[in-house]
Amino acid sequence: MHRRILSTLIVGSLGFGTIAQGYAQDTKQLIEQSVSQNNDKFVKIFKDIHQNPELGFMEFRTAAIVAKELKSYGYNTTERIGKTGIAAVMKNEDGPIVMYRADMDANAVKETTGLPYASNKIVKLDDGTETPVAHTCGHDAHVAWMLGTAKFLAEHKDLWKGTVVFIGQPAEEPILGAEAMVNDGLYKKYKIPEPDYLFGIHAAPVAVGIIAAATGVRMAGTDQFDVTFHGIGGHGSTPNLSKDPIVMAATAITQYQTIISRGIDPKNAAVITVGSIQAGSNNNVIPASALLKINLRWFNERDRKLMIDGITRINESIAYAYNMPKDKYPTTEFKGWAHPLDNDVALTKVVQNALSTSGLIENPKYLLDENVLPSVMGSEDVHHLVIHNEKNAYSYINVGIAEPQRFIEAFKQKKLPFNAHNGDFEIDLSAIPYGTKAGIFSMLAILNNPPKS
Repeated sequence: MHRRILSTLIVGSLGFGTIAQGYAQDTKQLIEQSVSQNNDKFVKIFKDIHQNPELGFMEFRTAAIVAKELKSYGYNTTERIGKTGIAAVMKNEDGPIVMYRADMDANAVKETTGLPYASNKIVKLDDGTETPVAHTCGHDAHVAWMLGTAKFLAEHKDLWKGTVVFIGQPAEEPILGAEAMVNDGLYKKYKIPEPDYLFGIHAAPVAVGIIAAATGVRMAGTDQFDVTFHGIGGHGSTPNLSKDPIVMAATAITQYQTIISRGIDPKNAAVITVGSIQAGSNNNVIPASALLKINLRWFNERDRKLMIDGITRINESIAYAYNMPKDKYPTTEFKGWAHPLDNDVALTKVVQNALSTSGLIENPKYLLDENVLPSVMGSEDVHHLVIHNEKNAYSYINVGIAEPQRFIEAFKQKKLPFNAHNGDFEIDLSAIPYGTKAGIFSMLAILNNPPKS
């Protein structure tokens, strides 16, 4: 009923053709039966990971769960790649090498769902501060989907030929984990086979039953870096004897936005966000420094360079205006970054065809393709597992995770039921088997019907 109602709400332009009959009925039934039989197991794993979230490069408990499961399915499993990353390999005769990646880290966000398995975790960071931690981006579901897919492929090797590589990746949120695994020797030191194709799934705050699989550029590039303004501390009553870094930082924050409004071509999309300002701890003390945590989003290198160079010029001009010596000019620490995510057309078409004939899509309008789905300003680093390789085709799709009726009510008000990185982000448990089936159908299609070169 929910999905019938949903079809009346989604505009007719979202449809793109009649769904063909693809998969043999017995294979569909086998997938349905297997996923149903294992559902309690993977819902339990999902709840466990949800209740025990870990930040980037701290995913030791989650990684141990992933490694234990993959080993039990018969995979040759390597641990601690890039600190907490996992790679599991299974070869089944000759055929394509297909990699499936799931990210494992959580967010520094307080959960507000009120679920019986909600996270109450508080984590101490390297700087001594504490933060609540929760899975508010769906990585707990990503892990459950990957494990469910891996178990099915291991148990049904008669349905495919080739080599599968399952990756449990750390630290997607700071956009560091994929490069960390590669730089630690994912392919060279640990001898993990370089894939012909990379596949992955991300949770989306739309109804269970909706899948987005679109070709081309889907997500923006990103940079994350910290800027520290250096000043001269002093008593709050005598600012004339100090050089206030908080005022410098505040001035910079407002000036950064002029780069977007007056520097970037209005036809282009770009974002500068200051996500945190950290300075001082007392009412009557001017601190000696102020820290800004900055995030950029962009779709081309020219705009990226314009933003980085513009931020540097603004920082240095403010320091100059405050008569700071050169050795006290603002300093910048670059951290995670990623290129725009650009789904391979031929590979994504294979995935689209598989999903459209899988029986998972009750209405063609629920499979969103590039004709109706614009690029988004969100970013990912999944593709950095392969972009440096000779073969670097990848396809990254989105699976709806919201309870359908809740989505319908929000859709009527022209909004989402919740958004990622918010404390009320909630994955409906029906999304666990649904996303697993999406992963199985997609992987079987890539293995058995890879794009023609």
